[in-house]
Amino acid sequence: MDLYEYQARELFKKHGVPVLDASVVSDPQAARAAAELLGGRVVVKAQVKTGGRGKAGGVKLADGPEDAARLSRSILGMDIKGHTVGKVMLAQTADIADEFYVSYLLDRTSRTWLAMASREGGMDIEEVAATKPEALAKVPIDPAEGVTEAKAAEIAEAGGLPAETVPALVALWDVFTKEDALLVEVNPLVRTGDGQIIAIDGKVSLDDNARFRHTEHGDYDDPAEGDALEAKARAKGLNYVKLDGTVGIIGNGAGLVMSTLDVVAHYGADPANFLDIGGGASAQVMADGLDVILGDPDVSSVFVNVFGGITACDAVANGIVQALETVELTKPLVVRLDGNNAELGRSILDAAANPLVTQLDTMDGAAQRAAEPARS
Repeated sequence: MDLYEYQARELFKKHGVPVLDASVVSDPQAARAAAELLGGRVVVKAQVKTGGRGKAGGVKLADGPEDAARLSRSILGMDIKGHTVGKVMLAQTADIADEFYVSYLLDRTSRTWLAMASREGGMDIEEVAATKPEALAKVPIDPAEGVTEAKAAEIAEAGGLPAETVPALVALWDVFTKEDALLVEVNPLVRTGDGQIIAIDGKVSLDDNARFRHTEHGDYDDPAEGDALEAKARAKGLNYVKLDGTVGIIGNGAGLVMSTLDVVAHYGADPANFLDIGGGASAQVMADGLDVILGDPDVSSVFVNVFGGITACDAVANGIVQALETVELTKPLVVRLDGNNAELGRSILDAAANPLVTQLDTMDGAAQRAAEPARS
């Protein structure tokens, strides 16, 4: 989950990373009041989960409360790379002497944690990496060691950062590890005229797989962001990802679901989703999955592909029947059951006798049938 800048700032402050006082508002009148409390002269920053805000006109310097209200009015509602600005953050200004870049991330290619640092802060790091790769230091981090003061000093030296940044680098590592983040980035990390080190802008991506350790991270969910079906599925505890196609997919086990996506594509249709009901799914889980998929207006057919093991096929069949008692089926539902209690599951569906439910014995045959509406 990507955070807004103001949310990243909250985590920075929580873990001792120096930040400026700020306030988040959603209307010009509130911006005027916030600017007064912050001292009058503030930076007005659009809160969207994308880069390039400054170039798009989403970051402005206000000379006073009235100017803050005026600028907020012009930024709110702005479209920045497909993101509509619904909030602005007003932050105190700083006497910036030097700007630096620093980040911690999971380097999937090298299968390790990585620190990146550069004295070329305040600009797009992609541009630095492309035009001056020597200016961007990349320092692997041993997870067992982490970022100690000695390691932070090594990162600072490699990136050309002053020694004064070391405490901030250690604190940022606390954000990264204690919040189970996949990315923590500050651009710029600045040194002020009087020698203070302050995180002016921040980006944090949290690992959703670690959410069970951080119930407080639920406060960062934004109903206006992301896919509504994914949010609905998440609320039901389903492992669901929305895709761009028209054939709804339900399977038990990630490997089987991935194979099902491939087979459907082989027969000329694009999958509408990934939905794994797991190895021990109940009838209720099956019903919840169908409820989510049938709520997708892009879906023209649904393919349920289950190999019974821990999840017995009769439980899957009962889940389908249960779902169809509450959800009106208006699209073809193709079912392939195999394995544990497959014959019992098939007989349950036969007894239900829904005209839109078709059963086929093979994965290929079922995929081909499910793909037909998309090809017609």
